[in-house]
Amino acid sequence: MNNYKSGNNLPNIAIVGVTGLVGRTFLQVLEERNFKFNTLRMFASRRSAGTKVNFKGNDYTVEEATPEIFKDTDIALFSAGSAISKTLAPAARESKCIVIDNSSAWRMNNEVPLVVPEVNKHALKKHNYIIANPNCSTIQFVAALKPLADKYGLNRVICSTYQSISGAGQKGIDKLYNELEGNYFDSKPIAYSLTFHDADGDEGFTNEELKMINETRKILEIQDLPVAVTCVRVPTIGGHCESVNIELSNDFNINDIRDLFANTNGMILMDDIKRDVYATPAIVNGSDYVYVSRIRRDSSTKNGLYLWVSADNVRKGAATNAVQIAEALIDINNLN
Repeated sequence: MNNYKSGNNLPNIAIVGVTGLVGRTFLQVLEERNFKFNTLRMFASRRSAGTKVNFKGNDYTVEEATPEIFKDTDIALFSAGSAISKTLAPAARESKCIVIDNSSAWRMNNEVPLVVPEVNKHALKKHNYIIANPNCSTIQFVAALKPLADKYGLNRVICSTYQSISGAGQKGIDKLYNELEGNYFDSKPIAYSLTFHDADGDEGFTNEELKMINETRKILEIQDLPVAVTCVRVPTIGGHCESVNIELSNDFNINDIRDLFANTNGMILMDDIKRDVYATPAIVNGSDYVYVSRIRRDSSTKNGLYLWVSADNVRKGAATNAVQIAEALIDINNLN
């Protein structure tokens, strides 16, 4: 039995925003994971319509994304920005096409599940044809927090991020390369420097910081969790890193913490003190895992713990997580 529009055992898939950095990575991840589908269609803006995209040796013509495109589609992977998602996702929902959206448009909507499959796969059972992919920094953050929350409880979490400029998409990468060649086009250079995200309101928090705080509470289902975040962009490509300080609710043995992460699905423990081997952007680049390093007890507070958390922000922080959501939907046979 199946409930696919194709009438056979495989879903019809669409990618909206296929010409962007995450959109292209969707294709790479789908191929690497040998994702099975009946049909695949590719969509982007009117400007990109008509261009060719190669996937598994076949050329696909990019079509313009319009509200009418979803009637024969089961799952649509979106990475076209919030404005497009707000317009097209409701149209997809009307056509009973599930949207897995990489923008921030739907993340805090109470009727939309915000999902990291290794953390809260159960939330997919209550989707209403729109599922939100969390912020890239949030994904790796909650992946590290979830096993600790389940075993020890969380009293407070503090995080400082070191976010790759690739989080700004292809334009961010181009900006860094241009500046490294001496070509500066604005007053906030990233080459040989650091930058911050856009501010939100008068309290001094940036959009990125507020996203991490609010999304973390929603995913972990701990609405009163004290979370303090400072987000920074750094001139690297291929991975976000986070310095995380945690006050657990209960005491712990540091070796048990290492064993916990070593045996958590989707995570890699890279904490070799003797050889000074820890996860860096160069190491996590191209990987679909979340890495945990530099595990230390924080003796300045009761039940305190330090972690260094790293992941490829374009893959696990975006494209891979979205594809994993699609795989989970198919696995639990919940396409309606």
